[in-house]
Amino acid sequence: MNRHPHHALNARAAQAFIRSGGSRRVADGGGLYLVAASGGSRSWILRTVVNGKRCDIGLGSAALVSLAEAREEAYRLRKIARAGGNPLVERRQERRLVPTFADAAKQVHASHSESFKNEKHRKQWLASLFGVFSAFGNKRVDKIASADILNALSPNWSSRPETSRRVLQRINVVFEWCKAKGYCAGDNPTQGLTKVLPKHRGGQVHHAALPYQQVPAFIRALRHANARAAVKLAFEFMILCATRTSETLNATWAEIDLDAKTWTISASRMKAGVEHRVPLSARAVDILERAKELTDGGPYVFPGRVTTKPLSNMVFLMTLRRMQRGNLTAHGFRSSFRDWAEERTNVSRAVCEAALAHALRDKTEAAYRRTDLFERRRALMATWSAFATASPAEIVTLRA
Repeated sequence: MNRHPHHALNARAAQAFIRSGGSRRVADGGGLYLVAASGGSRSWILRTVVNGKRCDIGLGSAALVSLAEAREEAYRLRKIARAGGNPLVERRQERRLVPTFADAAKQVHASHSESFKNEKHRKQWLASLFGVFSAFGNKRVDKIASADILNALSPNWSSRPETSRRVLQRINVVFEWCKAKGYCAGDNPTQGLTKVLPKHRGGQVHHAALPYQQVPAFIRALRHANARAAVKLAFEFMILCATRTSETLNATWAEIDLDAKTWTISASRMKAGVEHRVPLSARAVDILERAKELTDGGPYVFPGRVTTKPLSNMVFLMTLRRMQRGNLTAHGFRSSFRDWAEERTNVSRAVCEAALAHALRDKTEAAYRRTDLFERRRALMATWSAFATASPAEIVTLRA
């Protein structure tokens, strides 16, 4: 009597069949077959009856799908067929419903669009995941394991720690969204990865900064540097205002009040998401008057070659390189200002931090403080400007 086979294969027999040549097939039972094609491929096939007709359903390559996985999927599809359903239709619907990681990430990115601080942050969020997309972006989220994420992060985990941590955090957000949507069952595959990845040693790497004593000499060198006038004006203006690079480069004339000697940066352009008023020193006003001659009626204070667009965000870095000061960063001049204020003035810490538009870490203090200490900052920034633009023969008394 020819009884139907049941679990006729084992893992070793399946591997031996995969390595063998020729075109044939071997049955495991329950309609599950391991098929060898003449071209050398090996795959799992389920032969079953759907609505009275014989149907062969491919279950994937034997190199990717194990014997146990093939048996599990075959059993699931046979149950659908016996219940009167169509396994092929069910599988197509499942593939349409469950997104790939890349599609899920793009949906999360779109749903979070209102929460991004600015356009640059919005672009960076998705761009940081492009490397992950190449690793497993085309896989369905319910098929992604911790090993996939580990393999994608490991090459850059130690060399680019801050970026890698951000990427892991964003992958985690995507999977939490998928769990909430019902696309994934079980644990989030990002959980526990920091325990198996190498620990990041050392603290935060700070921006390279110039000692404040050398700032006057730097500004004198900057004025004679091989760079466009708009670039040199913008760089000096940023130093004198102790602002960030993006805040300076994207400054518009609508934000400037020359009569009140005030520059008001909207909350949407600030890192802390709070409007920031900058008191303008006499030299900062002089720079703006000179910059106005270069704008040709455009909206930006420091326009690029096309006056309707701002300068590139790489322009200060390239200027430093031309000045053979590539070891410095533009952002580091904020640190120079802070060191100067700490060592050479008797201004309170609160005023100095307000000048840098730093958010208060103490939430209670932040809730009660309603002043931006503007007038006290005006005196501080005037003194900083006098120091930073002083000639070697001048002596500046630094008590704000």
